[in-house]
Amino acid sequence: MSKLNLVAVIAAAGLGKRVAAEIPKQYLSLLGKTIIEHSMAPFLNHPDITKVVISIAKNDRWFTQLSVAKHPKVELVEGGLTRVDSVLSALNVIDECAYVLVHDAARPCISRTDIDKLIASVTFSKQGAILASRVRDTMKRSDLRGQIIATVDRENLWHALTPQMFENKVLLKAISQIDDPQMITDEASAMEMSGLPVTIIEGRSDNLKVTRQEDLQLAELYLSQKINGA
Repeated sequence: MSKLNLVAVIAAAGLGKRVAAEIPKQYLSLLGKTIIEHSMAPFLNHPDITKVVISIAKNDRWFTQLSVAKHPKVELVEGGLTRVDSVLSALNVIDECAYVLVHDAARPCISRTDIDKLIASVTFSKQGAILASRVRDTMKRSDLRGQIIATVDRENLWHALTPQMFENKVLLKAISQIDDPQMITDEASAMEMSGLPVTIIEGRSDNLKVTRQEDLQLAELYLSQKINGA
């Protein structure tokens, strides 16, 4: 199999208000490093990933203070008000023929093995793919008043994770075809709305996104286990 030109994109322009911190959540500390440094590390250390493009907010004053900002693989772009705007800013500075791995800055527990599984799948099939974990709990649907109206069959239901990997020119075209870009919740949703196939690669369920305060403790636990295991 021929190697692909691989570029990682880290969406890091969000404010993370639900964590209720004084700084954006990606700059909160976990085991002596910021969340975003943990999220970036597997991509910076991957020998086949040539560049890591970080999309940060216009008024971000934290990233450039990190030592990782000087890493030779790192390139910064100015993000937008929404995730899709920030991802687009990064995609527009990347070669159209490259394959991009779009990852959330607030997912610090991503493993190298999952990244390799994703790359292997896309390299073999040349079809976009995402990491995802199976839904294990009973799923309920509610009305606007918070009352249960149905139990949803969890068969073939997945939690979408990141990174999500696509050929850059295909992803750019898919996003441009959506009349209302704000409907795009992740890169796979843009592909879906454009009628393009996306493969699910089962990933680790500990690849959590730090969204609420309690997630910080869980992420610290997972990272500690990985460090001790290594």
